[in-house]
Amino acid sequence: MDKDLVRQCLNYHGPALLSLLKCEQHEHAGFKQLLGDLSKWPQYRKERNLENIEIQQFIARKADLLFSESWKSTLQENTESHEPAEGCYAVMPPLEQFMEVPSGQKRELFFRDLERGDVVIGRITSIRDFGFFVVLISMGSGILRDIETLEISALCPVRDVPSQSSHGDPLSYYQMGDLIKAAVKDIDRYHEKITLSLHKSSLPTHLSNVKMGVMSSEDMPEYYKQSASRFRNNDTYEKVLRQSLAFTNPSTVEFLLNSLGIVESNPPSLIRGLQRANFCDQDYAPSLRKKQSSSWALKCVKQGVDYFKWGRHVDAMNEYNKALEIDAKNVEALVARGALYATKGSLNKAIDDFEVALESCPTHKNARKYLCQTLVERGRQLEEEDKPMNAESYYSKALAIDDTFTEAEEALNKVRQCIQVILYFLFFHFKQMTNRSNIFALT
Repeated sequence: MDKDLVRQCLNYHGPALLSLLKCEQHEHAGFKQLLGDLSKWPQYRKERNLENIEIQQFIARKADLLFSESWKSTLQENTESHEPAEGCYAVMPPLEQFMEVPSGQKRELFFRDLERGDVVIGRITSIRDFGFFVVLISMGSGILRDIETLEISALCPVRDVPSQSSHGDPLSYYQMGDLIKAAVKDIDRYHEKITLSLHKSSLPTHLSNVKMGVMSSEDMPEYYKQSASRFRNNDTYEKVLRQSLAFTNPSTVEFLLNSLGIVESNPPSLIRGLQRANFCDQDYAPSLRKKQSSSWALKCVKQGVDYFKWGRHVDAMNEYNKALEIDAKNVEALVARGALYATKGSLNKAIDDFEVALESCPTHKNARKYLCQTLVERGRQLEEEDKPMNAESYYSKALAIDDTFTEAEEALNKVRQCIQVILYFLFFHFKQMTNRSNIFALT
């Protein structure tokens, strides 16, 4: 796995993703090797409040493909600039410029996504003995945002300003109004404070060739130039896109593929079969169909439970039957239908459903609980029908399923006492009949 990609992803998603990766990729040799390096990495940020946990689950499940080093470009990456080669593909202003996004929300998104090591561009507004202050204008790396109007200030301390050979004081080289390209050294998201650095050591590996310090307006990022042009003309997204010469460049796809190191004859894919590797069981149609059927069946069960609560038992039974037509082994549907059978007095049918459910899921608490209760209830019916021997078998079965079920134990002891009385009576009656037969034989 590509160590840098894994680190960036963990830094964004936090500890929850690491836990999922350990579950999904515990047998992957590359991930096992990375686990040993985790303690040496800078601490990633705390948990984000992501609403969609499915994203993290997808990343963890496909991590061996997403972070595969075989996808990494073999070409020399141009890290001098965040910009693409001129005319290779359309460079657009940030999408938020075309939307009515409030300034407060723009500011919140900026501080949420800004990371240590990101390159920012700003203008010096104040020079003090301890450093100089900069108002940020644009991004030089990371997520490109529309920030010029937000008046976000950052401090570059004097200790983070390299000394110039011809100047004793490192700050004397800089003047008010200078455009500065710097790296983010530290972020206080709560108080919205940013500390910058002009030292190379503050840059991540993939941006190590970026030149920091004073820059000219001609060196501003292309996306910023497009933003300024769009702001003057108030053009729509489509118009800006079509005005870009690179939009109609027939070599755009080829350029992007080469930049990413992707070969068209053997394109990478997140479908494992196209990776020329074995399919996981979850990727086969039966497994996918089972998961889909289970989901549909549970919707029917939920509707059936609602009908049951409203007293519409016929409708509830129809929903349970529909669920079992979709997924014959659906445990929740079997338990719900069994409970409805028990409510209507069809105890044998209820027992059948509970037993099938328990076979499919031996740890299902409700299936076990309802089965034991229904077996005891059926045993009592048999006692009322003067069938104590049959009742004993039901009580014994309930106790075998749950040896802590006191109701079954009490009923079993009671019926056994009754059976003993009956047997004693039958034995005494048989003995009397035998004695009478002997007397008649003697006379």
